[in-house]
Amino acid sequence: MPNKDGTRLSEYLEQNPIDSRFSAEKYILFLHQLTAVFDGFKAVDIMALGIEHNELRVVIGPNGAGKTTMCDLISGKTRASSGTVHFEGENITDTSETEIALMGIGRKFQTPTVFDSLTTYQNMELALPGNQNWLTNLYKQITSEENDQILSILERVGLQNELQTEAKYLSHGQRQWLAISTLVLSSPKLLLVDEPAAGLTDAETELTAELLLELKGDHTLIVIEHDMDFVRQLNSPVTMLHEGKIMAEGTLAELQQNDAVIEAYLGR
Repeated sequence: MPNKDGTRLSEYLEQNPIDSRFSAEKYILFLHQLTAVFDGFKAVDIMALGIEHNELRVVIGPNGAGKTTMCDLISGKTRASSGTVHFEGENITDTSETEIALMGIGRKFQTPTVFDSLTTYQNMELALPGNQNWLTNLYKQITSEENDQILSILERVGLQNELQTEAKYLSHGQRQWLAISTLVLSSPKLLLVDEPAAGLTDAETELTAELLLELKGDHTLIVIEHDMDFVRQLNSPVTMLHEGKIMAEGTLAELQQNDAVIEAYLGR
């Protein structure tokens, strides 16, 4: 995918040494010669990938393409075999998962991670910065500003009438929105969102796309997705991974005209 100056990131790196100042100014996230090898199998082999500030980037690819492993490397869940991950210009390759989260990288997994026995509001309380260490923090007094922030986010996703509903009674779509809401409440700079449209109705899918596009104004997002209709609704740059490598980048329309992408993933 060409950068705003017309060059490709990979072409830039072939001619220039890696520069943390450059990556911090242009990219919030910058992967350089990043690999993950498991028992001799190279699950990720990314020469260069830059995600710009407040960008929404969609990552597609067949099962086993390396999408989730790439997110594991970014979030610190998995250690890189070689290469580097830069976040806001800082090399975080060997940083712990907890420290990376505190730096501002949040993650929503494919299965909504919410506490079933807690209400919608209690789940949000627990997600407040500084409240994650112990369940009893739920009962400490929250400020009126925090309360207003919780109510504002829940209204944004249509959960304002479910404040006292235990999460286990929410629909699948509502649980997805609650999981995204708790992530947003922690104020991450970069959100890693894994298959947010999985199992949603058409109406829920449309609302989720609107929510992610709205979040782009205040956050950078990497969205892993298989649903091409949902990807089309996001109308954002797309990166396709195949066998751990970047096969193609561009708009969805461009990728749908790419013979290699069609053969490897999209089909005819």
